[in-house]
Amino acid sequence: MTVVEGQHLNATPGALTGVAIWPDANAAVVIAGRPALIVPTSELKAIEAAGVRWVWWSKDTAAELIQAGIRPKRCWDLAAVQRLLAGLSQADPGHVWAVAHGLDLESIPTLQPVDLFTHAVDTGDPDNPIGPDGHLRPEWAEGAWADSGDRTMRWAELALVIQQRQERALAAIETEPHPGAPRAPGRPRETAISESAAELICAELEHDGLPFDRMIGERIVAGFVGKRPLTADDERARLDELDRDVLKHLPHGVDFDLRSPDQVKSLLRRVGIEVPDTRAWRLEGLRGTHSIIEPLLRWRRAERIRTTFGYPWIDEHVGPDGRLRGHWTGSDGAAGRMTATAGLHNMPAEMRPAVAAASGHVLVRADLGQIEPRVLAAVSGDPDLTRATYADDMYLPVADRLRVSREIAKVAVLGAMYGQTTGKGAEALRGLEREYPGAMGYLQTADEAAQGGHDLRTYGGRRIRMSGEIDNGMSAGDVRSRAAARGRYGRNAVIQGAAAEFFKTWAALVRARGSALGAQIVLCLHDELVVQVPTAVADEVAALLGDCLDETAFRWSPPNSAPVRFVADTSIIERWSEAK
Repeated sequence: MTVVEGQHLNATPGALTGVAIWPDANAAVVIAGRPALIVPTSELKAIEAAGVRWVWWSKDTAAELIQAGIRPKRCWDLAAVQRLLAGLSQADPGHVWAVAHGLDLESIPTLQPVDLFTHAVDTGDPDNPIGPDGHLRPEWAEGAWADSGDRTMRWAELALVIQQRQERALAAIETEPHPGAPRAPGRPRETAISESAAELICAELEHDGLPFDRMIGERIVAGFVGKRPLTADDERARLDELDRDVLKHLPHGVDFDLRSPDQVKSLLRRVGIEVPDTRAWRLEGLRGTHSIIEPLLRWRRAERIRTTFGYPWIDEHVGPDGRLRGHWTGSDGAAGRMTATAGLHNMPAEMRPAVAAASGHVLVRADLGQIEPRVLAAVSGDPDLTRATYADDMYLPVADRLRVSREIAKVAVLGAMYGQTTGKGAEALRGLEREYPGAMGYLQTADEAAQGGHDLRTYGGRRIRMSGEIDNGMSAGDVRSRAAARGRYGRNAVIQGAAAEFFKTWAALVRARGSALGAQIVLCLHDELVVQVPTAVADEVAALLGDCLDETAFRWSPPNSAPVRFVADTSIIERWSEAK
């Protein structure tokens, strides 16, 4: 095995190029149709400049490329496409290989220790990545592919093998029966590309982090729980002080542990308030009933900051460079949403002033409006609901058509997507079925298919697993109840999943189009995108986000259908808290 320099750089734009990073700072590269090579990682920049589409097993490779100073423009992430095709959360190499080859997932081999009760099994040539059973060898799947340059080249070659199988599986989606929707998925290959791009964005978010003003962050924490404690005794005194603000509203000598929900219920019972639980929304509804409620709500907010977003959280997740980092994934399962750890997806509003642009930069923040009903219009192809999306507030034309208030129209539309058939939107729901039969039929078909245990697919092609549940031994009533729950989940999943795919397509376009302007995506939060940009180009980037949204809507338009209008609330801000 020889490290080759300079002779491999005649790659063509768009060429599928398998890549695996060897731990010795070299990389295995194989351009489709050519022999694999080991090249210095430093030379990957020249291959990237040729405009290839990298093919890798997971975003771990993307992270290694970013660490080496390479920002890939195009990629195919085998793990991301597997989640799309199979609807499985597992996307390790063993599962990716098994799904691509139609092998039994229950028989995927795992490494077993050899001890007194087990013995080594001869599985043939260990340098062959495929075992006698057709599965990927578990030691290869768990990292033994990097044991040598030859193995690393083989790993890159296998990535291209699986990519071709995934291509064929994506093409087959368009012709397979679709009991879960009245129309076939739209352009699943394009969804695979945007899902791959989302994983690349996740790798960048992990590497770059979210700009965070540590001084402001610590000041906010101090406002809730006091200055940073210097000793354990100091911390205990602070906790006692926080508790006293609540307990002073009780008779002298009465004490409760405020960190125990059962004791808080007993506390409230002591002052004449009976509640089934102590959730925040329930306590909010008790404002004004007793003097203890306000301090108890303040205590809860302070306790959440202290335990989840306090000084230890800042110390753990904010680096010396002033960036808040967590682990990102491009898909959380059936819904397909991008998710993150380290509180990046549930940071309380009180902490948002600490999320601030770096010097010379601002944040461009855009939040998609009424995304789910607009996605419903797009995926169902309902012409009347599509026309309603041309309004800034699409609930208004729906309300006019149903002859109800905007509030009732909103409740009815959301209820239809969540399977809610009772309440104040129930009568309007019947009006939706009459006035928007295409959209309601789309949801009902998904509902019925899910009740029957049929797997669904989103409009983008993501599989939603509804099969495999066993109702044996259950009463007839329980079987019906369980089927109804599957139906509600199914009708919502086809919309939530499609909305997530739409968002990721939009984010991928913003990343691609905004790179020339120095735009850097720093946060993807459900339907909200936050981009850090140089101050001088803020207006241009804000307009770009709108252009990319229009382009995404056009790409998502079903054939021979008018494009659905999507809207976003966009603002140029210095701190996240300034967004309205």
